[in-house]
Amino acid sequence: MILNKALRYLLYALLALILTAAVAAFLIVKLALAPGQDEWPTRIKAGPLTLEVGVPTAIRLATSSWFAPWIAGRTLDTGFGPMRFAWDEPTNTLEMDCAPCSAVVPALGPVPIRVDNLRITARRDAGSLSGALEGTPGALPAGAASGTTDKVLHARWNGRLSQKNLQLNIDAADAPITQWYAVLAPELPELQRARIGGTLALRAQVTLPAGTFAMQPRISQFTVEGLGTEAMLGARSSCGAPSRLASDSWLARAVIAAEDQRFFTHPGYDLTELTASMEGNQKAEQAERGGSTLTQQLAKLLVTGSERSAARKLRELLYAVEMEQTLGKARILQLYLDNAPWGPALCGAEPAARRYFKRSARNLEPAQAVWLAAMLHNPGAALEKWQQSGQIDAARAKWVAEGIRGITHGQREALLRGVANAHFAPPP
Repeated sequence: MILNKALRYLLYALLALILTAAVAAFLIVKLALAPGQDEWPTRIKAGPLTLEVGVPTAIRLATSSWFAPWIAGRTLDTGFGPMRFAWDEPTNTLEMDCAPCSAVVPALGPVPIRVDNLRITARRDAGSLSGALEGTPGALPAGAASGTTDKVLHARWNGRLSQKNLQLNIDAADAPITQWYAVLAPELPELQRARIGGTLALRAQVTLPAGTFAMQPRISQFTVEGLGTEAMLGARSSCGAPSRLASDSWLARAVIAAEDQRFFTHPGYDLTELTASMEGNQKAEQAERGGSTLTQQLAKLLVTGSERSAARKLRELLYAVEMEQTLGKARILQLYLDNAPWGPALCGAEPAARRYFKRSARNLEPAQAVWLAAMLHNPGAALEKWQQSGQIDAARAKWVAEGIRGITHGQREALLRGVANAHFAPPP
């Protein structure tokens, strides 16, 4: 009895020591990693515990030869996904596997971008960092097209670490576009039948934690076959009577000026506009500027819908590239004009012209054509403003008029005067 009592006391004492040591270790780690003044902070979970840490301090510790072996083999839950660590001692390189890994990119909408497996290696020399990125696709859909590949997507990176931020330069060499799709969106149904050609290379500069970035993509010989867009050659709009507008009509010219000024020269996507819109949207932390061409907008109207996600944009891009090859510019423009939204429960150029101006789209005055084209940016808001004040956005209407191409100097001057003096009765 006395021996049992002594053993219990001994066990209690050992348990108390273990708990004390654990608490002490937790406090030491917490103090060591606590963010300093003006240091970039974040929160990490280690089992049931949550710590607020200084990110630069944590990076320096994680990439140090005396600390990194301690975290090797461990997994931390992060805001991007579970992160498993390994340490390569001969090269002093930290290896991190995030699987699955996801992040919200405000420029692409609220739906996270997801990668099934992202491997990151990092080696630090004072404040300089360098390493590699490898994105691995998950299982591809059964029956995926023969052009689809399951190879790893590779990139190199380097960066500078300070107390407030991490500036990264990322360089992904030319890789098949099918490879990018397999890693970034393997679940897309189009990958089961699309035959995708071409390559994509990407350079990017990213600043964390702000999340701002600049991109320089390079696409070569992008082609898409197998999506069946040739059927749209004879498609009829559900919006109402077709407008049958020629490409040089006032409304067609105004719509191109408003929505896609490089329409006749791009292959379905406009890298200049796309990168500018993504960079601007990322700074604004929301998708304010679309960056889509008329062809991409047509794909959204007829096929993909308007969900704000990277997956939808990637689907839209496939259809746009194929439509340029199967339909041609004239048919794409006609289809867009006959399906574009011009207000609640109203779409198509002909129904819009008759509703708002009581005339056919072919007979619109130049200022009326500009007025309609300026509404496309946000038809509901433009209509509400028109009904409340008798005007739409005057600055946008002027910008559209200035962007119309293929007219003489005299025609432009007359158009700008007409737009500035326009007062059209609002629809009921």
